[in-house]
Amino acid sequence: MSRDILIATINARYHHASLGLRYLYANLGPLQPRAAIREFTLESRSQEIAEILLADQPRIIGLGVYIWNVEESIRLAAMIKSIEPDCLVIAGGPEVGFEDDLPDGIERWCDYIVAGQGDFAFRDLCRQLLDGESPASRFIKSDNPRLDKLQLPYAYYDEADIANRLIYVEASRGCPFKCEFCLSSLDRTAWNFNLDRFLGEMDDLYRRGVRHFKFVDRTFNLKRSTTTRILEYFLDKNDRDLFLHFELIPDRLPEELKQYLIRFAPGTLQFEIGIQTFNREVQTLISRRQDHDKTCENMTWLKANTHAHIHADLIFGLPGEDLESFARGFNTLYALGPDEIQLGILKRLRGTPISRHEDAYQLRFNPSPPYQILSTDRVSFTDVQRVNRFARYWDMVANSGRFAGTMRLFNEADLFAEFMMVTDHIYAATQKTHQIALPRLFERMFDALVHELGRDATQVAKVMSADFERGGFKGAPAFMTTSRQRVTSNNLRSNNGHSARQTRHAQANNQLTHL
Repeated sequence: MSRDILIATINARYHHASLGLRYLYANLGPLQPRAAIREFTLESRSQEIAEILLADQPRIIGLGVYIWNVEESIRLAAMIKSIEPDCLVIAGGPEVGFEDDLPDGIERWCDYIVAGQGDFAFRDLCRQLLDGESPASRFIKSDNPRLDKLQLPYAYYDEADIANRLIYVEASRGCPFKCEFCLSSLDRTAWNFNLDRFLGEMDDLYRRGVRHFKFVDRTFNLKRSTTTRILEYFLDKNDRDLFLHFELIPDRLPEELKQYLIRFAPGTLQFEIGIQTFNREVQTLISRRQDHDKTCENMTWLKANTHAHIHADLIFGLPGEDLESFARGFNTLYALGPDEIQLGILKRLRGTPISRHEDAYQLRFNPSPPYQILSTDRVSFTDVQRVNRFARYWDMVANSGRFAGTMRLFNEADLFAEFMMVTDHIYAATQKTHQIALPRLFERMFDALVHELGRDATQVAKVMSADFERGGFKGAPAFMTTSRQRVTSNNLRSNNGHSARQTRHAQANNQLTHL
């Protein structure tokens, strides 16, 4: 069956279902029967995607363009226009939201660009084009829609989505904060959907079998009355299969909200908490309002009094922050006990005000997606590369949960310096940050702890063997015994008066001071 309008995007992974496409489809009005949603992943080749899309003989193809798929989207648009020049390609999404800051190739291969929240603007543009009208401009800047006028998209998650994919929902749009690295800094405020209507939609999803709800609200706990009512709705379900993901403002946790949070069963709540930096001067520089003391107090309370899984974010490479300051912040965050720390590298998102610091702080960004910082006046390109590797190994070791006992062998007060030494060791030995077999990773971790940090080989072997077996392996790996014997022999020969740990730790501190 041919379709006049196809709304498509390339998701990072299959289990990510596009909320944006479903909003566009829901709000097409009379054009909806002439339209369809098509989703792909980065694993698909442009030729294959083009073949699938053009098989429907569409007159219009709308492409959702994001930081993770912009290069693939441009290649796809070029292929579509080369094969079917009369097929109109409309681009929308965060990567094409600013007329003076568009990715190379978008204007050449896309007939029209819809900037901003395109729920209604895309529909109106399609109506014009199908009626044979010529829009006044190729670049359409949409106004934020009134939320009470929007058709909600949740009915367009189908049964396969519910069974296999993340279900994204939003109780609000926008953000009142002005953090300059974030696209939400351009919002004037946050707008809430009608709560009765929203909860009715959640009830429909629940009845259809949805148990994992991922809220994309940037400030879920901004409005206390809204937050508590949503939490109360899910508490009333009394369903231990529920899994709820929320992004919390770290320094806003009133007593009333706490009383709801303590009632959720283990495994139900996951909080994403954006710390980003503990450096107060950097916070001021990037227009981030965050009460440091209150943030620490709330994180400590959540860890002690709830069963929530806490995922906390830090950003490396912010203007005004050096490696030593970042290390202190990382250690501070680790001491608060989050279940995961996501170490992100600063990105220059299109249109964000962070670019105003480029000259003063010598911010140098990669011109290719995802536009990560390469260096600043405070951190070198080498620093950034080392922290990139640190972040990758941190995910493999600390965030994975496979090395729970091993992580307790680190000195918490000097965690960043010690794990950086481990990072350097693993990379020197493997020259890899991906596709490291788990037994090989255990071996490299063991060697790093013993030879770089000077930990007792017998104790390390005992702890890591327990982690190894919890991961489904049997028995202590042979390399632990071999390495323990080698360390004992080396220590007997050593006569320099310094332990391996003292020497290595002094070197690490020297690096943090002078990099």
